Formats: sequence, structure tokens, C-alpha cells
Amino acid sequence: MTDVQICEVGPRDGLQNAKHLMPTPAKKAWIEALAGAGLREIEVGSFVPPKLIPAMADTAEIVAFARTLPGVKVVALAPNLKGFQRALEAGAHKVTFPVSASRLHSESNVRMTPEQMVEEVRGCARHPHPGVEIEGAVSTAFGCTLQGAVPEEDVLRIAAALAEFCDCVALADTVGYANPAQVKRLFRKVKSEIGQKLEGAHFHNTRGLGLANALAAYEEGVRAFDSSMGGLGGCPFAPGASGNVITEDLVFMFESMGIHTGIDLEALFKARGLLTSAIPEEPVYGHIPLAGLPKGFRQHV
Repeated sequence: MTDVQICEVGPRDGLQNAKHLMPTPAKKAWIEALAGAGLREIEVGSFVPPKLIPAMADTAEIVAFARTLPGVKVVALAPNLKGFQRALEAGAHKVTFPVSASRLHSESNVRMTPEQMVEEVRGCARHPHPGVEIEGAVSTAFGCTLQGAVPEEDVLRIAAALAEFCDCVALADTVGYANPAQVKRLFRKVKSEIGQKLEGAHFHNTRGLGLANALAAYEEGVRAFDSSMGGLGGCPFAPGASGNVITEDLVFMFESMGIHTGIDLEALFKARGLLTSAIPEEPVYGHIPLAGLPKGFRQHV
């Protein structure tokens, strides 16, 4: 048993905004290495029009491959019913639907208002999906580069609506606006509204507060976190959004605190090597991969 669950979102959130395309065979090798390092939940791609995000054109093939990896929950993102149907056909175990709390971001990203997007997800939840988990992710929950401040009442309303028909709900700091005090306050408010349906946290490190926000969420009882190897990531429809929380640093933070992740750091560094060799021109980040593990550090995996 692990104390926290970390979902690696690099193959989706990390690559969707990368300037360089990762070849399909390299993606498969990378995902296999991530699984080998102990990651038990991997978001491998999104079912969006390839003309909009070419990096996601091979998602169905990647989902099929990831399903062959023992013990891995294969996650995919879908923005609408068509994407959801494609995710089901491909065999995803879990499908995440992003519902932006920012009206401007929602209209830019999916050409729908937040209310329309909630209804889109409701329709997907009514579609037969035996054994497939549905997650409603409230994106731009802490602020938006297009709109600026996002009222907490809007986040609460959307989270409550999603909790009616989703298996779980997550809050996402899509553009890296959150701070630890805000994280604590908003997670506490949403949890009081929807209880245990609130499971996940998705933070970006755009302004350097990703780890601090993850720790703040942990202190509020969150035990499921998204992160991206090398800090890859960003939203194509949110100017200025960059870098997810770095998987390697997040794992080290928790493990150094005695919080068990089930992820082997040395194996994680090897997986990072596959990433950087596949798209060597793409900048990657991370303190622990560069500094190395502290002398005497022992990890029990």
C-alpha cells in the first residue's frame, strides 16, 4: 500500500504543448519505463482532433499498448462525447474531463461555457461505460491567464455539479496561479461540499509554487496528485501556462518525509533518460535529478 497516489501526466499534458513530437515507439518505451519505476496510474494521451494537437494523434495506439503493462491504470483525457467514445473503444480504464471554472478559458479551449461543458460530461456519464472511471477535473480553479481571478463560488458550483455523476473530482491549477493558503482554503471548501468525491490535485509550477501547493493539498487530506516528468506541460489554450509539478521532485519530497509513493527514484531517473533522448531539444526541469539523492538517502520501495 502507498500513502499517496501519483499519476504521471507527462505523456498527455507534458507532450501536448511540447514543440517537438515524440515518436510513437519512443512514447511506448517511456511509458513502459514509467510503469517499471512504479507509477501505477499514467495519463497516456487525449482524444482530441489531431489537427488541433498533433502530438495526440496516436493516443488510441498508446492506450492499447499501455493496457498490456501489468498493474497500470490507463488514463486518457476527453473533451466531449466523441472523445469519450474513442477512449472507451481504445480501452482506457479512466477518462478525465476538464471543465474550466473560467468562462474565457472554457470558451477558448472547448468552445463551450462551463455550464455547457458540465452538461456535456453529464451526457457522457449517461453513456454506457462499464468498469470505466470518470473524473471531472475543475481546471483554472485557482485563476486564469485570460480571465484573471476565478470566483471560488464558481469552482464550488462546478465541483458540486460534477460530483453528481462523476466517480471523482479533482481541482487543477492549470496556469500556476495558486498559492498554498489559497489551496488549503479552496480544497477545504470543496471537500465540505462534496466530501470524499474530491480526490485529486493537479498543479503547475509556472510560478515556482508547485511543490508547496502539493504539500498544502496533502495537509488538507488530498492523497492523489498529478505530475509530469521533467516538469513538461502546459495548456495550448492558456497563454503563459507552463510546467507541471515535476514528478521526480514530488516523489522525492514525499519519500524524504516518509510518505510512501511506491515509486523507485533511481528507476525514475532512467525513465527520464528515455524522455530526454527521445526529444533532446525540449527543455526539462527538476532539482533532484540534477543534484542527485542526498548521501545516505535510503528508499524503501
